[in-house]
Amino acid sequence: MNPSTALARVLVDELARCGLVEAVVAPGSRSTPLALALVAHPGIRVHVRVDERSASFLALGLARASRRPVAVVCTSGTAAANFHPAVMEADESGVPLLVLTADRPPELRGTGANQTVDQIGLYGGAVRMFTEVGTPDPAPGMVAYWRSLTCRAWAAALGGRPGPVHLNVAFRDPLTPDQTAGDGSTWTAPLDGRPDGRPWISRPGPHDEPAPYVLPDVERGVIVCGDGDYDPVPFLALSELTGWPLLAEPTSNARRAGAISTYRQLLAAPGFADAHTPELVVSVGRPNLSRQVLAYLRRAARHVVVTAASVGDARASLPDDFSDPARTATDVVAAVAPPAGVGGRAPERTAWSLSWERAEDAARRVVDGVLDAEETLSEPRLARDLVAQPAAGALLFAGASMPIRDLDATMHARCGVRLVGNRGVSGIDGTVSTAIGAALAHQRESDAPAYALLGDLALLHDQNGLIIGPGEPRPDLAIVVVNNDGGGIFSGLEQAGHPDFERVFGTPHGVSMERVAAVADLPYTRVEWATDLPKALLGEGLRIVEVRTTRAGSAALRRRLQDAVDAAVAHQG
Repeated sequence: MNPSTALARVLVDELARCGLVEAVVAPGSRSTPLALALVAHPGIRVHVRVDERSASFLALGLARASRRPVAVVCTSGTAAANFHPAVMEADESGVPLLVLTADRPPELRGTGANQTVDQIGLYGGAVRMFTEVGTPDPAPGMVAYWRSLTCRAWAAALGGRPGPVHLNVAFRDPLTPDQTAGDGSTWTAPLDGRPDGRPWISRPGPHDEPAPYVLPDVERGVIVCGDGDYDPVPFLALSELTGWPLLAEPTSNARRAGAISTYRQLLAAPGFADAHTPELVVSVGRPNLSRQVLAYLRRAARHVVVTAASVGDARASLPDDFSDPARTATDVVAAVAPPAGVGGRAPERTAWSLSWERAEDAARRVVDGVLDAEETLSEPRLARDLVAQPAAGALLFAGASMPIRDLDATMHARCGVRLVGNRGVSGIDGTVSTAIGAALAHQRESDAPAYALLGDLALLHDQNGLIIGPGEPRPDLAIVVVNNDGGGIFSGLEQAGHPDFERVFGTPHGVSMERVAAVADLPYTRVEWATDLPKALLGEGLRIVEVRTTRAGSAALRRRLQDAVDAAVAHQG
């Protein structure tokens, strides 16, 4: 066996022993040993994509939904650079990703050799670990080095804060197993791993859970659940026990019964935030979706940030790993407990909690009233109705820009639907591929359907994600696209008044999603009326549902929603 094949087979075998079950491969020559080793392994499902950026975001989606590392492989050169946006998203959102970039051997670097760039530390500080694996030379101890390194990489991806790991693997020719005959290049050392399929390095069980921080007993407390893959149940229980209102972003998956679903409009209503200044805010995750929440955090005299570990990882996040975008944190803790004595008494219903509940009821009524006044399917109504449709167990991927914000503004509290999105860097690149990856991972464990709510620019930015070769795994995923012919998020910002707004920010494209669906040979449906949405969502496989709107009309509707909440709050006094 030639050295390149030996290295690739050992790396893949050890990854499988650690728990790898999904891998994404972008085709290329220098990465041939890794690609062949992956497709030959019976325990790993391999996905092939022609575009490295789509491949890396597909891996990101698979890892995000499955909560376990996924490998993504490419050849050398610009292929590795195309992984960078997904690596950045994985870093910021704490998604375990194993980035395996093939490279030329050292003797070809810096010589002008074809498809050779400097890949050492390519992703900078965005990775939890980088290793230049080195060339596979037949020297003593190499197998132990490769296997122990693989175990370290796996552990780094799943560490206190999960994230991407980069292994740069240099391969010399020959790159395929069938090129070794008569070339004198052999591998004589045993390649076997530990007995019984065990990983080379076994690790002890999870660390003991940290002692929770006992919160002070105050009336005017608020719980803010931002984006993140943590268990929301303790924070829902804390809200129930204390009476503190819970403000939950959609991708926190904490917007369940009892949560304040209209907090975005309430905090923007004149006088409401002034009348509801908190003594204490407890936050978890990344609360950065709305300006209203960030401004509200600055009002609190005390702000306790909880560095909750990811679901499936019993270890607390590192003490210096916490989200504090408003720079208001006064205490950073690994876990919290209700104030002393609260757990032994009936759930609190104070003047503070009742005031929030009355405001929520009033705001909820007027928001739904404005949305239901017209049967035409608007962007805010689409978001509200789409998340309300699926049965328990479904997955909904929310695109950046306006889709996630419309969900935040209109979504009712509900259980049973898991919401995910690329909220680490909040870019629109790779959105289609991430949604497909998330759906594939979700449906590996469940028969439940999956949906994605995307904007038109996000779909056009990642059209390649729709190109899936014959025989490749395909998800049951309805991609619902809001087509307002450009960048809708800018219509609500200060740029909207600039004379060059339409060209520079609106960026009209004139592309129908039906044409995009035709290129990818996908089923297509266009929906105009709200009552037709449930029927349009029916179907199997990958499909596109288009809803056409206007940017100006959507911006005006969002202003009407806020005006209606302002009036309802003012009427309450």
